[in-house]
Amino acid sequence: MSAGRGAASRLRAAGWLDEPLPGVRLSIEVFPPKTPEATDRLWQNLELFAAAGPRFLSVTCGAGGSGESGTFPLAVAIQERFGVPVAAHLTCAFAPRAEIDALLERYRAARITRIVALRGDPPKDTGPYRPRPDGYAYAVDLVRAIQRMGGFEVSVACYPEVHPEAPSAAFDLDNLKRKVEAGAVRAIGQYCFDTDRILRFRDAVARAGIPCEFVPGIMPIHSFAQIRRFSAACGASIPGWLADLFDGVPEGSALHGMIAATVVTEQVRRLAAAGFEAIHVYALNRAELPLAIVQILKAARQGAAG
Repeated sequence: MSAGRGAASRLRAAGWLDEPLPGVRLSIEVFPPKTPEATDRLWQNLELFAAAGPRFLSVTCGAGGSGESGTFPLAVAIQERFGVPVAAHLTCAFAPRAEIDALLERYRAARITRIVALRGDPPKDTGPYRPRPDGYAYAVDLVRAIQRMGGFEVSVACYPEVHPEAPSAAFDLDNLKRKVEAGAVRAIGQYCFDTDRILRFRDAVARAGIPCEFVPGIMPIHSFAQIRRFSAACGASIPGWLADLFDGVPEGSALHGMIAATVVTEQVRRLAAAGFEAIHVYALNRAELPLAIVQILKAARQGAAG
């Protein structure tokens, strides 16, 4: 953790982290690490994320979707150490209602009142999702339960490219509307490399009269091979132009990093120019490209002021 503090100090001395993010606010998503080495790296990067003044840091669910498997202790530790707002992911697919309710009470006692409410995915090779009879069946049911408990700000997921299990875009949009009507105040988008599609989705949300904040999600490409695997699993598309950019480029090379920085820079620039005031970054526990976004946004503000 000392390495993280030193890096944060050096960046602040260079003028990178001397004020909250200008114009567009970033929320940054991390996940519970599985090894001691990964834990050390994450805390070094969390030092940098916290110093950048994020809107909030969100913590995904650990293995199996349980908050007990890493989400709760990591969320509490981040809030206690850095004092930044924290949002905890909570899924309802694999736990009984009583267990979820008890976990929510623990979050409230720990003063973590931002929840990202999700259904969660079934384990690999187990077939289609089937709600458990003693649980909350879907995210909308979880949102209702959280609102009945009171005292929480609830975000939910949305899908500019349509949820892979949804029969149509209209059905998917109606499902988002039900979650908002149940009490969600924010919809965080699945990452999408097609910025035009994100803008069309924003327009569709507005036309549907869904009264919530839509925050687009972006995925910095630390490894294009990894992103290919993620995208195949979650239904996000890889545009042809993006595949062409990384074609034949060695993983971990300087050229790979330059292309990745260019891609995320252009997407952030377009989203900011389109009027978005918040962006959600799927950081994959790595700081390099998210910090590049911080600097890009800061430079854009300084350029506009000049």
